Amino acid sequence: QVQLVESGGGLVQVGGSLRLSCEYFGRNFRFHNYAWFRQVPGKQRELLATIASGGSTNYRQSASGRFVISRDNTKKMVFLQMNDLKPEDTATYYCNGPNSVFPWGQGTQVTVSS
Repeated sequence: QVQLVESGGGLVQVGGSLRLSCEYFGRNFRFHNYAWFRQVPGKQRELLATIASGGSTNYRQSASGRFVISRDNTKKMVFLQMNDLKPEDTATYYCNGPNSVFPWGQGTQVTVSS
């Protein structure tokens, strides 16, 4: 059973940066594609960025130009570098496969203050 544990969130001012981490517990990390999502209470979970097993990346418009997804197959971790943060980036952030194939972790809360 795969377990995903997100960390790195916190309170940051507008224009600041955060680096989120997602640690994967289980086997076959390097064979999977991964994604970062975020969710605001009362709204659907939003896909932000994906990274394939080979390292290619794709971004949704809300993340393009400010967020960078990366992975470290040796450490079995996925990262999301977030720059130039805005109040509308306030949400709980999650990692998973692009098709949500794994059990969801607890997420990590990001709060951007103006």
